[in-house]
Amino acid sequence: MAQFKKIKVDRSKIKTAIQAEIPLTVTTYTLPIEITAYIDDILKVFLEEVHQSQMFENLSYCLKELTNNAKKANTKRVYFLDKKLDISKREEYDKGMLTFKDDTLNNIKFYLELQRKLGLYIKVSIQTHNNKIKIEVCNKSELTVFEYKRIHDKITRALQFSSVEEGISQLLDDTEGAGLGLVIMILVLRKIGLTEENYQVISTNGETITRLILPFSQKLKNDISMLSKDFVDLINGLPEFPETITKINQLINDEKSNMSDIAMQISNDVSLTAELLKLVNSAAFSLASPCRSIADAVKIAGIRGIRNLLFSIGSMQTLMVSSNEQNKKLWSHAYKCAFYAYNLARNFCKASVDRSCIEDSYVCGLLHDMGKIIFETAHPDILKKLGETCDRRGLSMDMFERMVAGVNHGELGALIAEKWNFPNIIVDVIRYHHAPESAPDEVKKLTSLIYLADLLVHYGDGEVDFEQIDTEVLAMFNISDEEQLAGISNKLKKSFINE
Repeated sequence: MAQFKKIKVDRSKIKTAIQAEIPLTVTTYTLPIEITAYIDDILKVFLEEVHQSQMFENLSYCLKELTNNAKKANTKRVYFLDKKLDISKREEYDKGMLTFKDDTLNNIKFYLELQRKLGLYIKVSIQTHNNKIKIEVCNKSELTVFEYKRIHDKITRALQFSSVEEGISQLLDDTEGAGLGLVIMILVLRKIGLTEENYQVISTNGETITRLILPFSQKLKNDISMLSKDFVDLINGLPEFPETITKINQLINDEKSNMSDIAMQISNDVSLTAELLKLVNSAAFSLASPCRSIADAVKIAGIRGIRNLLFSIGSMQTLMVSSNEQNKKLWSHAYKCAFYAYNLARNFCKASVDRSCIEDSYVCGLLHDMGKIIFETAHPDILKKLGETCDRRGLSMDMFERMVAGVNHGELGALIAEKWNFPNIIVDVIRYHHAPESAPDEVKKLTSLIYLADLLVHYGDGEVDFEQIDTEVLAMFNISDEEQLAGISNKLKKSFINE
Protein backbone atom coordinates (compact mmCIF):
# COMPACT_ATOMS: atom_id res chain seq x y z
CA MET A 1 0.00 0.00 0.00
CA ALA A 2 1.30 3.45 -0.94
CA GLN A 3 2.39 5.70 1.91
CA PHE A 4 0.34 8.80 2.66
CA LYS A 5 1.04 11.91 4.66
CA LYS A 6 -0.78 11.79 7.99
CA ILE A 7 -2.78 14.85 9.02
CA LYS A 8 -2.11 15.90 12.61
CA VAL A 9 -5.10 16.04 14.96
CA ASP A 10 -5.43 19.20 17.08
CA ARG A 11 -6.47 17.86 20.50
CA SER A 12 -7.02 21.38 21.90
CA LYS A 13 -9.54 22.12 19.14
CA ILE A 14 -11.37 18.89 19.94
CA LYS A 15 -11.49 19.86 23.63
CA THR A 16 -12.91 23.29 22.73
CA ALA A 17 -15.61 21.66 20.58
CA ILE A 18 -16.55 19.26 23.39
CA GLN A 19 -16.75 22.05 25.99
CA ALA A 20 -18.83 24.25 23.67
CA GLU A 21 -20.94 21.28 22.51
CA ILE A 22 -20.31 22.21 18.88
CA PRO A 23 -19.61 19.73 16.08
CA LEU A 24 -16.19 18.74 14.79
CA THR A 25 -16.50 18.75 11.01
CA VAL A 26 -14.45 17.45 8.11
CA THR A 27 -15.50 18.14 4.51
CA THR A 28 -14.09 16.31 1.52
CA TYR A 29 -15.05 15.69 -2.11
CA THR A 30 -13.10 12.55 -2.90
CA LEU A 31 -12.43 10.94 0.52
CA PRO A 32 -8.73 10.11 -0.05
CA ILE A 33 -7.03 7.68 2.32
CA GLU A 34 -5.37 10.44 4.36
CA ILE A 35 -8.78 12.02 5.08
CA THR A 36 -10.24 8.64 6.08
CA ALA A 37 -7.32 8.17 8.49
CA TYR A 38 -7.72 11.74 9.78
CA ILE A 39 -11.43 11.21 10.53
CA ASP A 40 -10.56 7.98 12.33
CA ASP A 41 -7.92 9.78 14.45
CA ILE A 42 -10.39 12.58 15.32
CA LEU A 43 -12.93 9.97 16.42
CA LYS A 44 -10.33 8.26 18.60
CA VAL A 45 -9.24 11.48 20.37
CA PHE A 46 -12.85 12.64 20.70
CA LEU A 47 -13.89 9.40 22.41
CA GLU A 48 -10.85 9.58 24.69
CA GLU A 49 -11.81 13.11 25.77
CA VAL A 50 -15.40 12.09 26.59
CA HIS A 51 -14.21 8.88 28.28
CA GLN A 52 -15.97 6.59 25.83
CA SER A 53 -12.95 4.85 24.26
CA GLN A 54 -14.70 1.49 24.53
CA MET A 55 -16.85 2.55 21.56
CA PHE A 56 -13.93 3.28 19.21
CA GLU A 57 -13.52 0.00 17.36
CA ASN A 58 -17.22 -0.35 16.59
CA LEU A 59 -17.80 3.33 15.74
CA SER A 60 -14.68 3.41 13.59
CA TYR A 61 -16.13 0.62 11.46
CA CYS A 62 -19.53 2.34 11.25
CA LEU A 63 -18.02 5.70 10.30
CA LYS A 64 -15.90 4.15 7.53
CA GLU A 65 -19.00 2.39 6.21
CA LEU A 66 -21.06 5.58 6.22
CA THR A 67 -18.40 7.75 4.56
CA ASN A 68 -17.73 5.16 1.86
CA ASN A 69 -21.47 4.89 1.19
CA ALA A 70 -21.70 8.69 0.95
CA LYS A 71 -18.78 8.79 -1.47
CA LYS A 72 -20.33 6.02 -3.53
CA ALA A 73 -23.70 7.81 -3.64
CA ASN A 74 -22.02 10.93 -5.05
CA THR A 75 -20.03 8.87 -7.56
CA LYS A 76 -23.27 7.24 -8.67
CA ARG A 77 -24.77 10.69 -9.40
CA VAL A 78 -21.91 11.85 -11.60
CA TYR A 79 -21.80 8.46 -13.36
CA PHE A 80 -25.49 8.70 -14.27
CA LEU A 81 -25.00 12.29 -15.45
CA ASP A 82 -22.06 11.21 -17.58
CA LYS A 83 -24.10 8.36 -19.09
CA LYS A 84 -27.10 10.70 -19.58
CA LEU A 85 -29.33 8.46 -17.48
CA ASP A 86 -32.07 9.69 -15.12
CA ILE A 87 -31.29 8.18 -11.72
CA SER A 88 -34.82 8.90 -10.46
CA LYS A 89 -36.42 6.60 -13.07
CA ARG A 90 -36.41 2.96 -12.08
CA GLU A 91 -35.69 1.50 -15.52
CA GLU A 92 -32.78 3.87 -16.15
CA TYR A 93 -31.49 3.30 -12.62
CA ASP A 94 -31.45 -0.49 -13.13
CA LYS A 95 -29.75 -0.06 -16.50
CA GLY A 96 -27.03 2.20 -15.08
CA MET A 97 -26.35 -0.08 -12.13
CA LEU A 98 -25.50 -2.96 -14.47
CA THR A 99 -22.28 -1.18 -15.49
CA PHE A 100 -21.73 1.27 -12.63
CA LYS A 101 -19.35 -0.85 -10.57
CA ASP A 102 -17.01 -1.94 -13.36
CA ASP A 103 -16.97 1.43 -15.14
CA THR A 104 -16.22 3.47 -12.03
CA LEU A 105 -13.55 1.07 -10.76
CA ASN A 106 -11.76 1.26 -14.12
CA ASN A 107 -11.94 5.07 -14.29
CA ILE A 108 -12.35 6.18 -10.68
CA LYS A 109 -10.08 9.26 -10.94
CA PHE A 110 -12.26 10.72 -13.68
CA TYR A 111 -15.46 10.31 -11.68
CA LEU A 112 -13.95 11.58 -8.44
CA GLU A 113 -12.68 14.69 -10.19
CA LEU A 114 -16.14 15.18 -11.67
CA GLN A 115 -17.59 14.99 -8.14
CA ARG A 116 -15.20 17.73 -7.05
CA LYS A 117 -16.11 19.97 -10.00
CA LEU A 118 -19.82 19.59 -9.31
CA GLY A 119 -19.35 20.30 -5.60
CA LEU A 120 -20.66 16.94 -4.41
CA TYR A 121 -19.20 16.99 -0.93
CA ILE A 122 -19.07 14.53 1.95
CA LYS A 123 -19.26 16.16 5.37
CA VAL A 124 -18.53 14.29 8.60
CA SER A 125 -19.69 15.76 11.92
CA ILE A 126 -18.98 14.48 15.44
CA GLN A 127 -20.56 16.18 18.45
CA THR A 128 -21.42 15.62 22.10
CA HIS A 129 -24.58 17.04 23.65
CA ASN A 130 -26.68 16.13 26.70
CA ASN A 131 -24.62 13.03 27.47
CA LYS A 132 -25.03 11.74 23.93
CA ILE A 133 -22.71 11.49 20.95
CA LYS A 134 -24.10 12.52 17.57
CA ILE A 135 -22.29 11.40 14.44
CA GLU A 136 -23.50 12.60 11.04
CA VAL A 137 -22.33 11.87 7.53
CA CYS A 138 -23.85 14.19 4.96
CA ASN A 139 -23.44 13.96 1.20
CA LYS A 140 -24.63 16.32 -1.53
CA SER A 141 -27.17 14.06 -3.19
CA GLU A 142 -30.73 13.09 -2.35
CA LEU A 143 -31.82 9.47 -2.23
CA THR A 144 -34.27 8.22 -4.82
CA VAL A 145 -37.44 6.58 -3.54
CA PHE A 146 -36.21 3.09 -4.35
CA GLU A 147 -32.78 3.73 -2.80
CA TYR A 148 -34.47 4.80 0.40
CA LYS A 149 -36.68 1.70 0.30
CA ARG A 150 -33.64 -0.48 -0.25
CA ILE A 151 -31.91 0.95 2.86
CA HIS A 152 -35.06 0.37 4.91
CA ASP A 153 -35.26 -3.22 3.63
CA LYS A 154 -31.64 -3.85 4.64
CA ILE A 155 -32.27 -2.53 8.15
CA THR A 156 -35.35 -4.74 8.45
CA ARG A 157 -33.37 -7.79 7.30
CA ALA A 158 -30.51 -6.99 9.68
CA LEU A 159 -32.93 -7.19 12.60
CA GLN A 160 -33.57 -10.84 11.73
CA PHE A 161 -30.01 -11.82 12.64
CA SER A 162 -28.69 -12.33 16.15
CA SER A 163 -25.02 -11.62 15.39
CA VAL A 164 -22.61 -10.13 12.87
CA GLU A 165 -21.36 -13.61 11.99
CA GLU A 166 -24.88 -14.86 11.22
CA GLY A 167 -25.55 -11.82 9.04
CA ILE A 168 -22.39 -12.33 6.99
CA SER A 169 -23.06 -16.02 6.46
CA GLN A 170 -26.69 -15.61 5.40
CA LEU A 171 -26.73 -12.33 3.49
CA LEU A 172 -24.63 -11.49 0.46
CA ASP A 173 -25.55 -8.80 -2.05
CA ASP A 174 -23.65 -8.66 -5.34
CA THR A 175 -25.69 -5.79 -6.78
CA GLU A 176 -24.23 -3.11 -4.50
CA GLY A 177 -21.50 -3.84 -1.98
CA ALA A 178 -22.95 -1.31 0.46
CA GLY A 179 -25.87 -3.62 1.17
CA LEU A 180 -23.94 -6.14 3.23
CA GLY A 181 -21.92 -3.38 4.87
CA LEU A 182 -25.10 -1.66 6.05
CA VAL A 183 -26.42 -4.88 7.58
CA ILE A 184 -23.13 -5.46 9.39
CA MET A 185 -23.17 -1.85 10.66
CA ILE A 186 -26.66 -2.27 12.14
CA LEU A 187 -25.52 -5.49 13.81
CA VAL A 188 -22.40 -3.78 15.15
CA LEU A 189 -24.56 -1.03 16.68
CA ARG A 190 -26.74 -3.69 18.30
CA LYS A 191 -23.57 -5.31 19.65
CA ILE A 192 -22.84 -2.18 21.70
CA GLY A 193 -26.40 -2.00 23.03
CA LEU A 194 -28.02 0.25 20.44
CA THR A 195 -31.14 -0.25 18.35
CA GLU A 196 -32.29 0.80 14.89
CA GLU A 197 -33.76 3.90 16.57
CA ASN A 198 -30.22 5.18 17.09
CA TYR A 199 -29.71 5.13 13.32
CA GLN A 200 -31.49 7.70 11.12
CA VAL A 201 -31.45 8.47 7.40
CA ILE A 202 -32.78 11.87 6.30
CA SER A 203 -32.89 12.89 2.66
CA THR A 204 -34.05 16.42 1.86
CA ASN A 205 -33.02 19.72 0.26
CA GLY A 206 -30.52 18.04 -2.05
CA GLU A 207 -28.67 16.25 0.77
CA THR A 208 -28.69 12.88 2.48
CA ILE A 209 -27.78 12.82 6.18
CA THR A 210 -27.06 9.57 7.97
CA ARG A 211 -27.10 10.07 11.72
CA LEU A 212 -26.02 7.97 14.70
CA ILE A 213 -27.24 9.02 18.17
CA LEU A 214 -25.22 7.25 20.84
CA PRO A 215 -25.96 7.62 24.56
CA PHE A 216 -22.99 7.53 26.94
CA SER A 217 -22.57 4.40 28.99
CA GLN A 218 -25.01 3.99 31.88
CA LYS A 219 -22.08 3.86 34.31
CA LEU A 220 -20.89 7.30 33.22
CA LYS A 221 -24.42 8.72 33.56
CA ASN A 222 -24.68 7.28 37.06
CA ASP A 223 -21.25 8.65 38.03
CA ILE A 224 -22.15 12.13 36.75
CA SER A 225 -25.46 12.01 38.60
CA MET A 226 -23.72 11.11 41.88
CA LEU A 227 -21.08 13.80 41.50
CA SER A 228 -23.69 16.38 40.53
CA LYS A 229 -25.45 15.69 43.81
CA ASP A 230 -22.16 16.06 45.69
CA PHE A 231 -21.56 19.31 43.82
CA VAL A 232 -24.96 20.69 44.80
CA ASP A 233 -24.14 19.89 48.44
CA LEU A 234 -20.82 21.71 48.14
CA ILE A 235 -22.46 24.76 46.56
CA ASN A 236 -23.82 25.52 50.03
CA GLY A 237 -20.23 26.19 51.07
CA LEU A 238 -19.71 28.91 48.46
CA PRO A 239 -19.54 32.49 49.70
CA GLU A 240 -22.61 34.69 49.44
CA PHE A 241 -22.70 37.94 47.50
CA PRO A 242 -20.95 40.99 49.04
CA GLU A 243 -23.12 42.51 51.76
CA THR A 244 -23.47 45.90 50.05
CA ILE A 245 -24.79 44.32 46.86
CA THR A 246 -27.18 42.10 48.81
CA LYS A 247 -28.63 45.15 50.57
CA ILE A 248 -29.13 47.03 47.30
CA ASN A 249 -30.80 44.01 45.77
CA GLN A 250 -33.15 43.82 48.76
CA LEU A 251 -34.03 47.48 48.24
CA ILE A 252 -34.78 46.83 44.57
CA ASN A 253 -37.12 43.99 45.53
CA ASP A 254 -38.83 46.06 48.25
CA GLU A 255 -41.93 47.76 46.85
CA LYS A 256 -41.73 50.43 49.59
CA SER A 257 -38.24 51.64 48.63
CA ASN A 258 -37.68 54.37 46.07
CA MET A 259 -34.94 55.36 43.64
CA SER A 260 -33.34 57.79 46.11
CA ASP A 261 -32.90 54.95 48.65
CA ILE A 262 -31.19 52.82 45.99
CA ALA A 263 -28.99 55.73 44.89
CA MET A 264 -27.95 56.42 48.50
CA GLN A 265 -26.96 52.78 49.07
CA ILE A 266 -24.97 52.63 45.82
CA SER A 267 -23.10 55.84 46.67
CA ASN A 268 -21.76 54.12 49.81
CA ASP A 269 -19.78 51.70 47.61
CA VAL A 270 -16.96 53.32 45.61
CA SER A 271 -16.59 50.50 43.08
CA LEU A 272 -20.35 50.30 42.45
CA THR A 273 -20.54 54.08 42.04
CA ALA A 274 -17.73 54.01 39.47
CA GLU A 275 -19.27 51.12 37.54
CA LEU A 276 -22.74 52.69 37.46
CA LEU A 277 -21.39 55.99 36.14
CA LYS A 278 -19.34 54.07 33.59
CA LEU A 279 -22.48 52.22 32.48
CA VAL A 280 -24.73 55.25 31.99
CA ASN A 281 -21.96 57.20 30.24
CA SER A 282 -21.31 54.36 27.78
CA ALA A 283 -22.52 54.24 24.20
CA ALA A 284 -25.53 52.25 25.40
CA PHE A 285 -27.30 55.41 26.58
CA SER A 286 -25.84 57.94 24.09
CA LEU A 287 -26.13 60.87 26.52
CA ALA A 288 -25.65 64.39 25.19
CA SER A 289 -23.45 65.25 28.17
CA PRO A 290 -21.71 63.07 30.80
CA CYS A 291 -23.73 62.04 33.85
CA ARG A 292 -21.96 62.70 37.17
CA SER A 293 -24.84 62.30 39.64
CA ILE A 294 -25.60 58.90 41.17
CA ALA A 295 -29.26 59.89 41.59
CA ASP A 296 -29.50 60.71 37.87
CA ALA A 297 -27.53 57.58 36.95
CA VAL A 298 -30.00 55.38 38.86
CA LYS A 299 -32.92 56.93 36.98
CA ILE A 300 -31.15 56.53 33.62
CA ALA A 301 -30.11 52.92 34.17
CA GLY A 302 -33.46 51.86 35.56
CA ILE A 303 -34.21 48.95 37.88
CA ARG A 304 -33.32 46.27 35.31
CA GLY A 305 -30.01 47.93 34.45
CA ILE A 306 -29.03 48.30 38.11
CA ARG A 307 -30.01 44.71 38.91
CA ASN A 308 -27.86 43.42 36.03
CA LEU A 309 -25.00 45.64 37.18
CA LEU A 310 -25.28 44.17 40.68
CA PHE A 311 -25.16 40.60 39.43
CA SER A 312 -22.14 41.41 37.25
CA ILE A 313 -20.16 43.19 39.97
CA GLY A 314 -21.20 40.75 42.70
CA SER A 315 -20.20 37.73 40.64
CA MET A 316 -16.83 39.21 39.77
CA GLN A 317 -16.07 40.20 43.36
CA THR A 318 -17.07 36.74 44.61
CA LEU A 319 -15.44 34.63 41.90
CA MET A 320 -12.23 36.56 41.16
CA VAL A 321 -10.21 35.31 44.10
CA SER A 322 -6.99 34.60 42.20
CA SER A 323 -5.09 36.20 39.33
CA ASN A 324 -3.41 33.24 37.67
CA GLU A 325 -3.19 32.98 33.89
CA GLN A 326 -6.15 30.63 33.57
CA ASN A 327 -8.33 32.99 35.60
CA LYS A 328 -7.28 35.96 33.46
CA LYS A 329 -7.99 33.99 30.27
CA LEU A 330 -11.49 32.98 31.39
CA TRP A 331 -12.44 36.51 32.48
CA SER A 332 -10.95 37.97 29.30
CA HIS A 333 -13.22 35.64 27.31
CA ALA A 334 -16.19 36.60 29.53
CA TYR A 335 -15.65 40.35 29.02
CA LYS A 336 -15.24 39.92 25.28
CA CYS A 337 -18.34 37.73 25.04
CA ALA A 338 -20.33 40.33 27.00
CA PHE A 339 -19.16 43.11 24.68
CA TYR A 340 -19.95 41.04 21.57
CA ALA A 341 -23.37 40.05 22.94
CA TYR A 342 -24.38 43.62 23.72
CA ASN A 343 -23.29 44.92 20.32
CA LEU A 344 -24.98 42.05 18.50
CA ALA A 345 -28.16 42.79 20.45
CA ARG A 346 -28.06 46.46 19.54
CA ASN A 347 -27.64 45.63 15.86
CA PHE A 348 -29.91 42.61 15.48
CA CYS A 349 -32.68 43.28 18.03
CA LYS A 350 -35.34 45.97 17.75
CA ALA A 351 -35.62 48.06 20.91
CA SER A 352 -39.40 48.24 20.52
CA VAL A 353 -39.71 44.42 20.50
CA ASP A 354 -36.61 43.01 22.19
CA ARG A 355 -35.71 45.69 24.72
CA SER A 356 -35.14 43.15 27.50
CA CYS A 357 -32.91 41.10 25.20
CA ILE A 358 -30.70 44.16 24.65
CA GLU A 359 -30.70 45.10 28.35
CA ASP A 360 -29.82 41.58 29.54
CA SER A 361 -27.29 40.74 26.84
CA TYR A 362 -24.21 42.14 28.60
CA VAL A 363 -24.72 40.50 31.99
CA CYS A 364 -25.64 37.14 30.39
CA GLY A 365 -22.57 37.30 28.16
CA LEU A 366 -20.38 38.12 31.15
CA LEU A 367 -21.71 35.28 33.31
CA HIS A 368 -22.38 32.54 30.72
CA ASP A 369 -19.32 30.51 31.77
CA MET A 370 -19.86 30.93 35.52
CA GLY A 371 -19.73 27.15 36.06
CA LYS A 372 -16.38 26.87 34.32
CA ILE A 373 -14.95 29.89 36.13
CA ILE A 374 -15.85 28.76 39.61
CA PHE A 375 -14.40 25.28 39.15
CA GLU A 376 -11.28 26.14 37.18
CA THR A 377 -10.11 29.18 39.12
CA ALA A 378 -12.23 30.55 41.92
CA HIS A 379 -12.47 27.79 44.50
CA PRO A 380 -9.81 25.07 44.20
CA ASP A 381 -10.84 23.78 47.62
CA ILE A 382 -14.09 22.54 46.08
CA LEU A 383 -12.14 20.59 43.46
CA LYS A 384 -10.04 19.13 46.25
CA LYS A 385 -13.13 18.03 48.18
CA LEU A 386 -14.69 16.56 45.07
CA GLY A 387 -11.42 14.82 44.29
CA GLU A 388 -11.66 13.20 47.70
CA THR A 389 -15.26 12.25 46.90
CA CYS A 390 -14.12 10.64 43.66
CA ASP A 391 -11.50 8.62 45.52
CA ARG A 392 -14.04 7.59 48.12
CA ARG A 393 -16.50 6.43 45.46
CA GLY A 394 -13.80 4.82 43.33
CA LEU A 395 -14.46 7.23 40.44
CA SER A 396 -11.99 8.70 37.96
CA MET A 397 -11.05 12.35 38.61
CA ASP A 398 -10.66 12.71 34.83
CA MET A 399 -14.34 11.92 34.45
CA PHE A 400 -15.29 14.64 36.92
CA GLU A 401 -13.05 17.22 35.24
CA ARG A 402 -14.76 16.43 31.96
CA MET A 403 -18.11 17.07 33.61
CA VAL A 404 -17.27 20.42 35.20
CA ALA A 405 -15.00 21.81 32.51
CA GLY A 406 -16.81 20.28 29.56
CA VAL A 407 -20.34 19.63 28.46
CA ASN A 408 -21.93 20.06 31.91
CA HIS A 409 -20.59 23.48 32.94
CA GLY A 410 -23.77 25.24 31.80
CA GLU A 411 -25.87 23.20 34.22
CA LEU A 412 -23.39 23.69 37.05
CA GLY A 413 -23.25 27.44 36.47
CA ALA A 414 -27.04 27.57 36.54
CA LEU A 415 -27.03 25.83 39.94
CA ILE A 416 -24.72 28.53 41.30
CA ALA A 417 -26.89 31.29 39.81
CA GLU A 418 -29.97 29.75 41.43
CA LYS A 419 -28.19 29.66 44.81
CA TRP A 420 -27.51 33.38 44.48
CA ASN A 421 -31.15 34.07 43.55
CA PHE A 422 -30.43 35.32 40.04
CA PRO A 423 -33.49 36.05 37.87
CA ASN A 424 -34.75 33.05 35.89
CA ILE A 425 -33.71 34.70 32.63
CA ILE A 426 -30.03 34.74 33.60
CA VAL A 427 -30.22 31.23 35.08
CA ASP A 428 -31.77 29.85 31.88
CA VAL A 429 -29.23 31.55 29.60
CA ILE A 430 -26.34 30.16 31.65
CA ARG A 431 -27.92 26.69 31.60
CA TYR A 432 -28.66 26.59 27.85
CA HIS A 433 -25.97 28.79 26.30
CA HIS A 434 -24.53 25.78 24.45
CA ALA A 435 -27.98 24.42 23.55
CA PRO A 436 -30.21 27.39 22.63
CA GLU A 437 -32.69 25.09 20.92
CA SER A 438 -33.52 23.64 24.36
CA ALA A 439 -34.02 27.01 26.08
CA PRO A 440 -37.53 28.11 27.15
CA ASP A 441 -39.28 30.10 24.41
CA GLU A 442 -39.16 33.37 26.35
CA VAL A 443 -35.33 33.33 26.47
CA LYS A 444 -34.57 31.44 23.24
CA LYS A 445 -33.52 34.55 21.30
CA LEU A 446 -31.31 35.87 24.11
CA THR A 447 -29.77 32.42 24.63
CA SER A 448 -29.10 32.13 20.89
CA LEU A 449 -27.50 35.56 20.94
CA ILE A 450 -25.16 34.55 23.81
CA TYR A 451 -24.37 31.28 21.98
CA LEU A 452 -23.44 33.26 18.87
CA ALA A 453 -21.38 35.85 20.80
CA ASP A 454 -19.49 33.05 22.58
CA LEU A 455 -18.67 31.26 19.32
CA LEU A 456 -17.78 34.52 17.56
CA VAL A 457 -15.09 35.06 20.19
CA HIS A 458 -13.79 31.53 19.61
CA TYR A 459 -14.08 32.04 15.83
CA GLY A 460 -12.06 35.26 15.98
CA ASP A 461 -9.39 33.42 17.97
CA GLY A 462 -9.22 30.63 15.35
CA GLU A 463 -10.61 28.01 17.75
CA VAL A 464 -13.78 27.12 15.84
CA ASP A 465 -14.76 27.09 12.16
CA PHE A 466 -17.82 28.53 10.44
CA GLU A 467 -19.20 25.03 9.78
CA GLN A 468 -19.33 24.32 13.52
CA ILE A 469 -21.84 27.08 14.26
CA ASP A 470 -25.51 26.11 14.38
CA THR A 471 -27.14 27.09 11.07
CA GLU A 472 -30.49 27.82 12.75
CA VAL A 473 -28.85 30.37 15.05
CA LEU A 474 -27.06 31.97 12.10
CA ALA A 475 -30.36 32.16 10.22
CA MET A 476 -32.04 33.78 13.25
CA PHE A 477 -29.59 36.67 12.90
CA ASN A 478 -29.69 36.69 9.09
CA ILE A 479 -26.13 35.42 8.68
CA SER A 480 -26.01 33.38 5.49
CA ASP A 481 -22.34 32.70 4.77
CA GLU A 482 -18.84 32.78 6.25
CA GLU A 483 -17.90 36.03 4.52
CA GLN A 484 -20.72 37.79 6.38
CA LEU A 485 -19.76 36.15 9.70
CA ALA A 486 -16.09 37.06 9.22
CA GLY A 487 -17.08 40.69 8.57
CA ILE A 488 -19.08 40.82 11.82
CA SER A 489 -16.23 39.14 13.70
CA ASN A 490 -13.65 41.63 12.42
CA LYS A 491 -15.82 44.64 13.30
CA LEU A 492 -16.47 43.37 16.83
CA LYS A 493 -12.80 42.56 17.30
CA LYS A 494 -11.69 46.06 16.30
CA SER A 495 -14.39 47.72 18.40
CA PHE A 496 -13.41 45.68 21.46
CA ILE A 497 -9.74 46.63 21.08
CA ASN A 498 -10.67 50.30 20.81
CA GLU A 499 -13.09 50.17 23.76
